[in-house]
Amino acid sequence: MLFETLRVALRAITANKLRSALTTLGIVIGVMSVISLVAMGSGVQQLITRQFEAQGTNLVFVIPMAINTKGGEARSGAFNTPGNRNFMTSITENDVIALRDRNKVPDARLVVPTIRVNSKVYAGLIKTQTSVRGTTYDFPGLQEQKLVYGAWWEPTSDEAGARVAVLGNVAYRKLFPGGGDPTGADIRIDSTQFKVVGVVAQRSSGTEGSDDDVISVPFATARDRLQPLRNARGERLAGFVLIEAETPERIPAVIAQATEVLRQRHNIEFNGEDDFSIASSQDIQGTFSSVTGIVTIFLAVVAGISLFVGGIGIMNIMLVSVTERTREIGLRKAIGAKRGVILVQFLFEAALIGLLGGLTGVALGWAVATLVAVASNGLFQSIVSIDSVLIAVGFSALVGVVFGVYPAWRAAGLNPIDALRYE
Repeated sequence: MLFETLRVALRAITANKLRSALTTLGIVIGVMSVISLVAMGSGVQQLITRQFEAQGTNLVFVIPMAINTKGGEARSGAFNTPGNRNFMTSITENDVIALRDRNKVPDARLVVPTIRVNSKVYAGLIKTQTSVRGTTYDFPGLQEQKLVYGAWWEPTSDEAGARVAVLGNVAYRKLFPGGGDPTGADIRIDSTQFKVVGVVAQRSSGTEGSDDDVISVPFATARDRLQPLRNARGERLAGFVLIEAETPERIPAVIAQATEVLRQRHNIEFNGEDDFSIASSQDIQGTFSSVTGIVTIFLAVVAGISLFVGGIGIMNIMLVSVTERTREIGLRKAIGAKRGVILVQFLFEAALIGLLGGLTGVALGWAVATLVAVASNGLFQSIVSIDSVLIAVGFSALVGVVFGVYPAWRAAGLNPIDALRYE
């Protein structure tokens, strides 16, 4: 019985191939959009997770600005310079010294200030734009930094403000496309000459814009030559501060201790708002992943509107099919076909149209997501899960059934005598 129903349904669908193909177009577009968007969203979430894992699991970020949740604007708080209210000026080098005090922040293992600027970098005739990170000699202690050439600079280089640089893997490939050991070579960052002392192995995605696309230089050198800025009180700025907790379990304690130290130093009243932000890597990763997930769901819902449009198309074509096959329905009922058999037949046809559209949409969505991932040059990988495929295909078949109910009910309710007399 099932095989016969399937055979009749396929014959009815293939009787007018072009019309059937156009009918499934809405389902195809809807499923393709949902599959590709969810796959790309999952890939971006995986990229975010990978980037934060590369930064280390025990890290706490001290950000020199706070977000005004009421107005949505960034404000830099107590140390704002006139006419430059959005510049991040709340964390100073004296704050870093206080955070390094084990009596005040006993659960911190390392406290590392970080300045990050975008600069033009030259190596001979080669010119590129990349991120330059000013940090201290103990930065490798925060996260694994395996060097393929050379070594990290010594504490004396940091204290002396030496003009030495450690290249990230992407920055190395940009500046030295021919490969080889670049240690000892001279590069120019903006207008300042630096000597390459090391190259870090690929750590995250190995693409432009990732943590591999960076050049690290001593903090004092970056502060004095690349970003010589002070706040309104004349204090040197420290940029962002990275704190490594002794253990992951001590991260909440580090956040509480660092917050108390900075609030006291910045003379913030008991109920006053902080002019800085402190968060763990897990907090920031969770926020990014949540935002990405919400955006992905929203886009998938918008794309799902195509499924609704496709369902209307299925209803329309099934009504036309009922009209065209009125005499056939009358003949089948006259020789004994029951109302339920006719109902199931047309529901089966509608579900099959939706299922075929869903399968086609999955294949096209998979292809689109893969092409976008390839076009990103490895920045992220599209992830098509079996769950999303099964849900998309099942939902497309369900759309066919739901929108095929009325045409099937109408076909099953035809009077056989009137149907046989239909011209």
